[in-house]
Amino acid sequence: MTKEFGQYKEKVAVVGLGYVGLPLALLVDRKGYDVVGIDIDEKKVKMLNNRESPLSTEREIIRQLKNTKFIATTDFKQVKDVSIIVICVPTPIYENNMPNLEPLQEACKSIAVHLQKGQLVILESTVNPGVSEGIVLPLLEKGSSLIGGKDFYLAHCPERINPGDTKWTVENIPRVIGSLEDTGLQKAINFYHSIITGQIKPMNSLKEAEAVKIVENTFRDVNIAFVNELAKSFSHLGIDVVNVIDGAATKPFAFMAHYPGCGVGGHCIPVDPYYLIEYAKNIGFHHDFLSLARRINEDMPEFTVQQLSKALNENKMAINGTKIAVLGLSYKSDIDDCRESPSFKIINILKEYGADLIVYDPFVLDKSNVDSLDKALRNTPAVIIATAHSIFKALSPNDFIGYGVNVIVDGRNCLPKDDFIKSGIIYKGIGR
Repeated sequence: MTKEFGQYKEKVAVVGLGYVGLPLALLVDRKGYDVVGIDIDEKKVKMLNNRESPLSTEREIIRQLKNTKFIATTDFKQVKDVSIIVICVPTPIYENNMPNLEPLQEACKSIAVHLQKGQLVILESTVNPGVSEGIVLPLLEKGSSLIGGKDFYLAHCPERINPGDTKWTVENIPRVIGSLEDTGLQKAINFYHSIITGQIKPMNSLKEAEAVKIVENTFRDVNIAFVNELAKSFSHLGIDVVNVIDGAATKPFAFMAHYPGCGVGGHCIPVDPYYLIEYAKNIGFHHDFLSLARRINEDMPEFTVQQLSKALNENKMAINGTKIAVLGLSYKSDIDDCRESPSFKIINILKEYGADLIVYDPFVLDKSNVDSLDKALRNTPAVIIATAHSIFKALSPNDFIGYGVNVIVDGRNCLPKDDFIKSGIIYKGIGR
């Protein structure tokens, strides 16, 4: 079916085919649009055109690729022939926590030279307030010699995607949309209404839409920091913080359960607060609360290693020279996404302390130094569980004992504590 969008056939270009762009491109294809996916990674483009998924643990993506018609390319000239351009490139941070907008800037420059009158550009990449108008718009206007809001339209619909989640998907998660002006806003709303079933909330401006994404992830970061600090405190007080949180969660209002762990990972929670912190600095405001939350959460890998040191000391052992297995590299269970994973900080700290390290993740074998759980645990006296993969959660105390493990630090509080303590294993959780 051919639809009309202004003077162009309604064809959509999705720029950036990662965890955000690829599911979106597949969804838009299923909804009847002609779709071209653009990515600078030639290897990824080749895989996609061979209907192979670069997201190896996303089973639904693997299934959808077999039935899709969309074509992937590295050629930005393809945006000339579309009516809607959706930008889904990564927006990470530098080592100093400053936002790294280089991928976004390069994408905008590559799009701008091919931009046509009447096209709608939608930014889904996460950015701090002001980037759409202060960076994206000028780059598009300069490279195209067109005027935003008059010759082309600019909207922002911040991505909301949760890798590995089968309940909340790109198709049913509610979205918010802001725009440079009303016509672009309505065009963007119409587009998303045609592809998703979730609620769509129009925002009053691009800045408001940008702020929504930052606020929702900063909210989670702050609450995780709260329970992580409780975990540190309760570990000295002999109180099981998980039981306390579960108890508090029985209150039917005004409490939302968050749980402590060995660190915060993923592309959103450990990154987005810095976008707001750094943006506010530029206008003379310092976010004390948000900065403190970031420091608390960034300290959790060190706290986890301290728990291991205490547990080894009970066995008259030290980290230095001891064979230690770190189980899990991805930032959440049963996926291969390692972005901002605290596992790597834990590994680096253990290396500094002289540990004989074994690293294993069944979903991330290319970054593991053994290729099986058997090799990871065999004759290994101490283990840190850094990711709550199902394969690790299924292990019993006897499984560990059979391999010679006698010290476990459960960095995700995913094992039944009482069973492990009763078995004679020296068990330490995060705040347990």
